[in-house]
Amino acid sequence: MFTSWYRGPLEMKQVRSVFLWTSGFIFFGIFSTIAVLLTYIIPLKKLDPFIKGSLKLLFKVMFIKVKVKGNTDIDRSKTYLLMSNHVSLFDVPLLKAYIPIYFKGVEAHHQFKWPFYGWLITRLEAIPIERDNIYSSMRSIKKANKILDKGTSIAILPEGTRTLTGKMQPFKKMPFMLAKKAGVDIIPIGLSGLFKLKPKGSWHITPSTITINFGEAIMSEVVSDLSVEELRDKVYESIESLVTEP
Repeated sequence: MFTSWYRGPLEMKQVRSVFLWTSGFIFFGIFSTIAVLLTYIIPLKKLDPFIKGSLKLLFKVMFIKVKVKGNTDIDRSKTYLLMSNHVSLFDVPLLKAYIPIYFKGVEAHHQFKWPFYGWLITRLEAIPIERDNIYSSMRSIKKANKILDKGTSIAILPEGTRTLTGKMQPFKKMPFMLAKKAGVDIIPIGLSGLFKLKPKGSWHITPSTITINFGEAIMSEVVSDLSVEELRDKVYESIESLVTEP
């Protein structure tokens, strides 16, 4: 008789996930619509505080606690390449919300077709990249380099895709070719707890505490002195040291 009303752990996780996704989608749908409309009348850089604040509120709506650690005293007068590990769907909104400077992101080209999200990142002038097409990737990198030259920072996830195991994957070479060409400082960022929150391949959300940890900048002089492979390895080690859990 008790089985008619008792919900086991799996059922409760499913119910909770449905509630959190529904809450998140409703909030994100409203926010993205407002943000997109505002992009037609407000310059993106001036709109950035509203976007950051809205995304921080999104995490609260979904009962996700965020901890910020490390070197957040970033010189706003400089241009950076910001690089982090790639764990979950929540990586990009987390970075956009908590990186304390204005930047543009590099996003997988298929994400520009997603409802609401694709609309938003198009208006925010994110840079599409097609990972499996070397010529398309090169065009994207050239576009990113032009943006850096104009003084706007760029965020890129050098793994190229989300981890399936929680462990960091090998980094692609392309982001470090961009770093060498642009000659800007690199800020390594470690994301922790997002694999537990929502791993790739699962729709379940486990409300938990996630951490964004800012490392010390790798100066442009160091970037220039290292080979592409050496720079890739150095940034990998820096980010790995900032990650405390998947």
